[in-house]
Amino acid sequence: MKILYLECNMGIAGDMLMAALWDLMDDKDKVLKDIKSISLPYTDISFDKVSTCSVTGYRANVIISGEKEGSDISHHQHRNLADINTIIDDLLVSDTVKNATKEVYNIIAAAESKVHNQPVTQIHFHELGMLDAVADITVCNFLIEKLAIDKIIVSPIHAGNGTVKCAHGIMPVPAPATAEILKGIPYYKGDIQSELCTPTGAALAKFHSTQFGNMPDMIVDKIGYGVGAKEFECANCIRAFIGHRNNNDEICELTCNIDDMTGEEIAYACDVIRQSGAVDVSVQPLFMKKGRVGILLRVMCNKDDREDLIKIIFKHTTTIGIREYICERFILDREVKKISTPFGDVRVKYSSGYNSKRIKIESDDVIKIAKETGKSIYEIKKIINSCLN
Repeated sequence: MKILYLECNMGIAGDMLMAALWDLMDDKDKVLKDIKSISLPYTDISFDKVSTCSVTGYRANVIISGEKEGSDISHHQHRNLADINTIIDDLLVSDTVKNATKEVYNIIAAAESKVHNQPVTQIHFHELGMLDAVADITVCNFLIEKLAIDKIIVSPIHAGNGTVKCAHGIMPVPAPATAEILKGIPYYKGDIQSELCTPTGAALAKFHSTQFGNMPDMIVDKIGYGVGAKEFECANCIRAFIGHRNNNDEICELTCNIDDMTGEEIAYACDVIRQSGAVDVSVQPLFMKKGRVGILLRVMCNKDDREDLIKIIFKHTTTIGIREYICERFILDREVKKISTPFGDVRVKYSSGYNSKRIKIESDDVIKIAKETGKSIYEIKKIINSCLN
């Protein structure tokens, strides 16, 4: 499993995240050419190698029509969300990157809508700032796609403290739109009197994070440093760690106790649950209250399937409550091969890892051969096993 861990001890901004991801790239010249070929309108992007508190990293430079974000924007027009989506549709990136960029910008627009009490369609963005954000978001999504990450974990975000000057006046840190985006995300204010987390950075973290928390146990392969423009006593950077964990993942365990279903009903429910995408389904006998005999139903599933399987369990069992546990699963590498035997081709599962090896003959194939030949399963397995040597 390939993991990206973002350490946001000095907050998160779109350009800082972009630079940290850029630092993780092997062939930086080629990737920069790829970025320029995205055809971001009026935009030029470059990266400078810089240091912060003697730590070396990269700073992203996003220039819109010759100007940096933060320049005088009085002569620029405003754009709405529909205009932004049109710009994104015309970019030369994959549909995955386009959709991700729209979703991240929708998070920002929804926060602005809530703060200003206006419909999303009525929210307008200054062109310079809007194009800067589209560039940050698109390139971050583009680089994440290139890195082919399985899981993104984000640390609690340092939002900063004090006040910040916005288009509408002086606001507390985090600014209202940023605070709206940060709902549901662990963050803290700290002692640094500056805005450390921007709406763009918060929205990227919210969209991409698989989870928030401390750095997991992982083997680190590479570290990227994205350096911000401001100078502090602390190193002003995001650290992006890419690493891996050996053949382990997270899996959901859904459990419930049942004491008012027949064996036939339980067996049918298990079949339906299994066919609906569960990794495994098991039943364990229990003694329940008032001496009733019941069962513990345990369903193992991937996180993406949990909502559908919860509905299936409620539909096909009599339970009125389901417990969920998130478990870490260590698995062996698995491969299915066909081998030639006197009975024809037979599927065999080979598993390895953690200094262990397993070989298992596919039981469905053995049962089919037994029905066709009249031989016992024991005899068939003995013949097939001799073909494995």
